[in-house]
Amino acid sequence: MGLSGMSGLAPLTWTALASLALATAGCANAPLERAGSLKNYDRLADANGLVTRSQIKANKKELLEAKTVRIEPTAFPPRPDVALDEGERRLVANAISREMCLRLSERFQIVGPREEADLTVKATVTHATATNATASAASQAASIAKSVALPGVPVPVPRLPVGLGTLSVEAEARDFAGFQKAAMVWARGANSVSTARMANDGDAYDLAAEFGADFAKLVSTGESPFGGVASLGSLPSVSSVPARFGGAPKYAACEQFGRFPGLKGFVGAGLGLPPGWTDKGADEARPTPPPPSPEVASMEQQPTR
Repeated sequence: MGLSGMSGLAPLTWTALASLALATAGCANAPLERAGSLKNYDRLADANGLVTRSQIKANKKELLEAKTVRIEPTAFPPRPDVALDEGERRLVANAISREMCLRLSERFQIVGPREEADLTVKATVTHATATNATASAASQAASIAKSVALPGVPVPVPRLPVGLGTLSVEAEARDFAGFQKAAMVWARGANSVSTARMANDGDAYDLAAEFGADFAKLVSTGESPFGGVASLGSLPSVSSVPARFGGAPKYAACEQFGRFPGLKGFVGAGLGLPPGWTDKGADEARPTPPPPSPEVASMEQQPTR
C-alpha cells in the first residue's frame, strides 16, 4: 500500500496500529512461575500471546462435554517479595474469580460452592510486582496535558516505561473425580498502553481480568486463547454487558465475588484512581441462596388442593 492509500486509513485504524506498536514495547517482565498449586504440570506446552507468556494443556473433548462449573475463590498468599498488602491481594484475587465467573457463564451453568459440578476451577496468584504510583501519576499528567494541547488527536500517550506492575497466575479445571482437564501457567506485565493507576495494585488488578478472560477461554473452548491480535482484548458477549456495568450476573453463584463496579469503575480507571476506590470486591457480595432441602423441594412439587 502506497502513502496515498495509507492516508485514507481511518483515525481509529491509526490508533489501533499505534496501540499495537506500543503494547509490544516497554513491557514489564513477569516471571512464569510454578507454585505447586496444580495437581500436576505434565505435558504443559508453551502457548504465548503477543504480550503474554503461558504454558497450557486441555482435554478438549471432555471440556466440551461439561455443562456445569463451580468456581473456588482465587488464592493469593502473601510473599516477602510481593509488596501488596492483604487488602490489595484480596482485591486482585477477587477480580480474577469474578472475571472467570462472567466469562465462563457464557458457555457453562455456574453452580454454588456446595453444589456438584462437572468441572471445578481454581486459580492461584504466584507472583506480582507492585505498580509505582508516582510514575503512574506522571503518566496520567502527561495524558491530560496531551488531551488539552491536542484535542481530538487519536494517538495514545504511552506510559512512562518505569514502575510497571506484573502478575503471574496458575489455574486448573478438574472434573468431579479430581482429574485435571485443563491447566494454565500464565504471566504478563503492564505495558506502555496499560491503564496508569496510582496504586500499588493498579496493574495487578487490571491484569487479573486479562488472566480471567484467558483461562475462561481455554476451559470454554479447549483451545489456546492466544490466537493473534484479537486475543489482546476479546470482548465478552452482549448478554454479559449488563453484569459488566454492575448489574446482576447471569447466575446467582457469581454473586459471591461481588458485582463489577460498573460506570464508576470505568471512570475511575480513566482517572487513574486506585482500584479499591471504586471496587469493594467480595465485601459487597450478595449471599447466594442455598439449594432447597429434599423435603422442601418435594413439598413444592406437590399439587395444591
